[in-house]
Amino acid sequence: MSVARALSPESLTELTRALDLSGVFANGTLGGVLARARRLDLFGFLVIGIVSGLGGGILRDTLLQHGTPVALTDYTYLTVAIAGTLLAFLADLSRHTSGWAFTLLDASALSVWAVAGAQKTLAVGLGWLPAVLLGTITAVGGGAIRDLLLTRTPSIFGGNPLYATVAVLVSVVMVVCSRLGAPTVGVLAGIAVGIALRLAAFHWGWRLPGSRDWRPGPVKGREP
Repeated sequence: MSVARALSPESLTELTRALDLSGVFANGTLGGVLARARRLDLFGFLVIGIVSGLGGGILRDTLLQHGTPVALTDYTYLTVAIAGTLLAFLADLSRHTSGWAFTLLDASALSVWAVAGAQKTLAVGLGWLPAVLLGTITAVGGGAIRDLLLTRTPSIFGGNPLYATVAVLVSVVMVVCSRLGAPTVGVLAGIAVGIALRLAAFHWGWRLPGSRDWRPGPVKGREP
């Protein structure tokens, strides 16, 4: 692929869609893992997995007011969310939730959705601040709704390694690179920064302060 082709609006649209779908699959799988932990039946799996996989994107598209949310017009999105959920239903992945493979999946899903959300916001002509906000909402919105359905405190409210903060930084990277005329670089750099920061936060227990007497230390007792 030539440089001109890689930087074309059509190519970037295709890349954004691919990122969006990869995030849908990953978050559908993550939702399925949590549904198994709550001993839900198949219907429960599907509800939690689909909400986890599609919730953030639907929130983004609704706030953009730029047509019907793509998840409701492109059936590939629902199919991919169901596929990710069924993977978690058929294969017990819960034993791997504390391993690096699961952490990498979580980090990748968060990063690609932040990039996709920021890029889609810029593509409809909005500015840098809406792009950062909607990139973050895309990344964490589905997980927040999923957690509320499961009566869990949403991950974005803390008690876990850096989460929403990573989405904000990834969105900023995407916006800055786009402003510099290198959106494709922004996609790659944003994902790389997000994955690296999220993995580092898991490894060293980085988190934002929760009170004035906060001290650095490992995060304890938090589900994925």
